[in-house]
Amino acid sequence: MKKRSLFALFAALLAPLALSLSPAHAKPVYVGVEGGNVAVSGYDTVSYFETGGDPVMGKAEHAVEHDGAVYHFANAANAARFAANPEAFAPQFGGHCAWAMSRGYLAPGDPLAYTLVDGKLYLNFNRDVRAMWLKERDSNIANGHKNWEVIPADAKFGG
Repeated sequence: MKKRSLFALFAALLAPLALSLSPAHAKPVYVGVEGGNVAVSGYDTVSYFETGGDPVMGKAEHAVEHDGAVYHFANAANAARFAANPEAFAPQFGGHCAWAMSRGYLAPGDPLAYTLVDGKLYLNFNRDVRAMWLKERDSNIANGHKNWEVIPADAKFGG
């Protein structure tokens, strides 16, 4: 009886901790099409930081799951780097458009309309939107991060 009481007390004390670690708090990742789960249109997010130019398309055989989406990589080394530290390579705002997020809503991010700022990857809807976003880049980033904090975990683009 004493063991059951002790176990019940222990379980009651840990229950709030379990709720706070729940994956339900993960933010939505833009994966393109309904029913799809490949992030960044299959581009290798590590390659944005290595090539100094255009990103490289990833391959399904080098895939890593993160926040409910699958990221593809050009090689096993890039997949391992991402798996070890996804926050360093995953796009900000779940790959949604950074300009839209600065205004408080979700829109698709184009992996070819990107900008690296302070070691972070930002995608925009297209290159024209990227040009607008760049005009007030720092305030758009700050507003985007404030808005991202309140975007519900179950939010969907267009919904």
